Amino acid sequence: MAENTTKDIWNDDDGAKEPPKKRRMLRKFLIFLLVLIAVLGLVLVAAWRDGTGFDALRRYFAYGTEAVGGEKTVYRYDTDNTNRFARVGTGSLVILSDTSLRLLGPDGSEVWSANVKMNAPSLGQGGGLAVAYDIGGTALYVLDEEGPRLELTADGPLVSANLNGSGMLAVTTQISGTKGHVDVYGADMQVLFAFNAHRRFVADACVTEDGGYLAAVTMGQADSVFISDLVIYDLTQEDPVADYAVPDGLVTAMTGRGDRILTVTDTCLAVGNTAGKLLGTYSYNGEYLREYDLGGEDYTVLQLNRYQSGSVGRLVTVDDDGEEIASLDVAEEVRDVSACGRYLSVLYADRLVVYNRQLQAYATLHGPEHTREVLTRADGSVLMIGADSAELFLP
Repeated sequence: MAENTTKDIWNDDDGAKEPPKKRRMLRKFLIFLLVLIAVLGLVLVAAWRDGTGFDALRRYFAYGTEAVGGEKTVYRYDTDNTNRFARVGTGSLVILSDTSLRLLGPDGSEVWSANVKMNAPSLGQGGGLAVAYDIGGTALYVLDEEGPRLELTADGPLVSANLNGSGMLAVTTQISGTKGHVDVYGADMQVLFAFNAHRRFVADACVTEDGGYLAAVTMGQADSVFISDLVIYDLTQEDPVADYAVPDGLVTAMTGRGDRILTVTDTCLAVGNTAGKLLGTYSYNGEYLREYDLGGEDYTVLQLNRYQSGSVGRLVTVDDDGEEIASLDVAEEVRDVSACGRYLSVLYADRLVVYNRQLQAYATLHGPEHTREVLTRADGSVLMIGADSAELFLP
């Protein structure tokens, strides 16, 4: 009978102590692996809730070496006191002056440009697009990352133009024989709705975020006092379906967010809906509105001053119910405020601070002495704009 040469490692005397040792090592490794998975899970949950962890990864993949201190992208343009700036897409910049309109790509190179003639250039953004127009004139452009999506000569003087989060456009003009005319353009830049106002002047209009309704601000008088009304149109119907009054003030800006319509006035931030109900207001309580931005994900940022001049006041974030989220006392010069997504940037005289909606500092850059204004991006990066160039700050 042949000799059995198979070595039984489990029963061999020399290795009798080895299996328990290996099992203990395996057990320790599995415990370590489970702990690591649990910790990573907690980190991911925190990052998901706060968003900042994922935004850091977004910045790293979007900007590469820039995100770890490498070479910065610089956007260059001509110095002009009439320059206006807007974000387009993920990394492009639009510059509008009274004589030119330029689109610079994510690497800072010029993608498209045109000579224009505008007496009162205005620039807005929304849905990854920018709208440039001449208040009181007739020229209007809508740009995406590649260039013009729409070039329009209006039938009458332009009053306002607003893009919603889906890239739908509401254009308000003054046309002879009416007290205002509004055209609504779909994301394909084709007119899908229009109306003429005959009772009250139309000062502004915007499309709700879901694209189903138009809200128009109409101006009138009652007891020798100017009042603002919000008139709601269903884009599938000719006549208005609802309206409500904006209390105590004249509307200076508006936007649609979710199922809400937000209006900034000189005395309060008002929140209404498409059913014609005023849901809430945030009163300034006698303070003076200095700056504001409606670009937050689910909040509005306001800079309120205690006096008409000076720098004593506070920054406030207000949710979409008109309730205060946070307030931060400020006793120094604020040069600019910009909100986008979950971040807002505040340019002080000696530093740039990026906050979250709770007004907790997320990142600080000291000494951006050549920066005149800022544009916040959804990933938390900030475009620092100077007289003739702009560059990114990556937290």
